[in-house]
Amino acid sequence: MAASRLPLLMAAGLALLAGLGGALVLLGIGMPAATRRLGSDHGVLMTLGFLGTLIALERAVALGRRWAYLAPLLSGLAAVWLVAGPPGRGAAALLGAGAITFVAMYVAFLRVDGALHVRVQAAGALAWLAAALMLLAGGATAAIVPWLAAFLVLTIAGERLELSRLVPRSPAAQTQFVVAVAIFVAGVVLTVALPDAGRRIGGIGLLAMAAWLARHDAARRTVRLGGVTRFVALSLLAGYAWLAVGGAAWLAVGATAGGAGYDTMLHAIFLGFVMSMVFGHAPVILPAVLRLPLPFHPRFYVHLGLLHAGLMLRIVGGDLLGLEPARVTGGVLNVAALLLFVASSALAVLWPTTRLGLPMPAPVSDR
Repeated sequence: MAASRLPLLMAAGLALLAGLGGALVLLGIGMPAATRRLGSDHGVLMTLGFLGTLIALERAVALGRRWAYLAPLLSGLAAVWLVAGPPGRGAAALLGAGAITFVAMYVAFLRVDGALHVRVQAAGALAWLAAALMLLAGGATAAIVPWLAAFLVLTIAGERLELSRLVPRSPAAQTQFVVAVAIFVAGVVLTVALPDAGRRIGGIGLLAMAAWLARHDAARRTVRLGGVTRFVALSLLAGYAWLAVGGAAWLAVGATAGGAGYDTMLHAIFLGFVMSMVFGHAPVILPAVLRLPLPFHPRFYVHLGLLHAGLMLRIVGGDLLGLEPARVTGGVLNVAALLLFVASSALAVLWPTTRLGLPMPAPVSDR
């Protein structure tokens, strides 16, 4: 592994641990007094501190320019700032500077390849920048959430479009994808002036994107295969189902900034969809970033199953039925699933499956 990437990965790991600590605080779990303030920063730590740093690092590796590593460096420093807890809006300023670098990376990508998937991901980069600027201006969390969702959803949708580009599609199918993305983006932008209408339009876009991805993604075919291919496909298909749930909740609750519907929307998108994508892409993307193989192991199904079981318990038992123990237990299971994902991935790198008599796939080269 390139030594220069290790501090960036450590910063992302710190953001993850701090974000999970904040999640336990929000669930009402007894935590040390020093960690209680992390509850207010939980969302930013998980979306921009953890995922933003990892995504920017992966894109910097793909671009192959030294200046591009400034984006994950700045977002990683922002995570450290939030954990350290100094006063002021320094973390928001660092996230904004990181976002500017991230957008510049996509300008460079677009000069090489102006394909649809690159443009969709570039729109996601702009959403990160918008979210960071709103944080810097002291915007309310509920107003920033649509932009954080847009950053992650558009980045992932563009990535899936790129990775599935060999699947034959009609011109009508590509038009449907563009329309779905356009509706979602229009809804997010509209939330600035008309939060309720914007959220509901964005929900329609999310439903359309989930339907398109579930129908046209290569996962529908590869799920019939075995090994890591089936694991990735199951992760993706489960994620698309949760994206539809999140879109339906967004359509139903509109600009509501609390309550069961809002909780369902948040966790269906950011946990059910996004983390399913992280779990599914890890065996493919992480080797390119780490320059180390991440061999698949059947135990990966444990953290995947735990994620969805916890989310089902939280949303069905907690949000829909109003059972507080179900909400808390589901949330704790989700935290456990993410910690288990990190531990299981590290174990796979340190003790490859060849020691278990299973074949170890060749490392994935940088794109």
